[in-house]
Amino acid sequence: MKYLIVGLGNPGVKYENTRHNIGFKVLDTLAELSNTSFKEEKHAHYASLKHKARTFHLIKPTSFMNLSGKALNYWLQHLKIDLQNVLVVTDDIALPFGTLRLRGKGSDGGHNGLKDINYYLGHTKYARLRFGVGDQFLKGQQAQYVLSEWTADEQADLQERIEQATKMILSFGTIGLAHTMSNFNGK
Repeated sequence: MKYLIVGLGNPGVKYENTRHNIGFKVLDTLAELSNTSFKEEKHAHYASLKHKARTFHLIKPTSFMNLSGKALNYWLQHLKIDLQNVLVVTDDIALPFGTLRLRGKGSDGGHNGLKDINYYLGHTKYARLRFGVGDQFLKGQQAQYVLSEWTADEQADLQERIEQATKMILSFGTIGLAHTMSNFNGK
């Protein structure tokens, strides 16, 4: 069995430690824990790892967040992966900081990266792991907020929450969506 795990974020050092790049951070940690590394490929930085007889293909699109669909679509077809084995990891301002929520489908929630993926796929029926970044911003300041770096308080808990997200990804590939949602959502 093979899986495509797509971490959403923006390329470049300028965005590396921003809330919007949590998808990249989660995949970086998963790769690091698995002793693998990313290399630049077509439309994405790519890495793969084996876990319990499954292959996880990790991609971090090299386009900006709002254009993530092209990379997902390319790798989905290139690797011939079933859509039910795709998981998108993204930030979510509707969830409190550190809250992790796995869903099998859903709206884009105003997230431009998910909007672009929906456009390329033509639907919203794919799994997504939403990583809560909170909503501590004034009206009209959403873009600045998600493109800002974590606070000191958030930094203190960030690594543990990222590692929990990596466990959810591996669980998604080994015991499936429903059991992973049951075991991890809300924890």
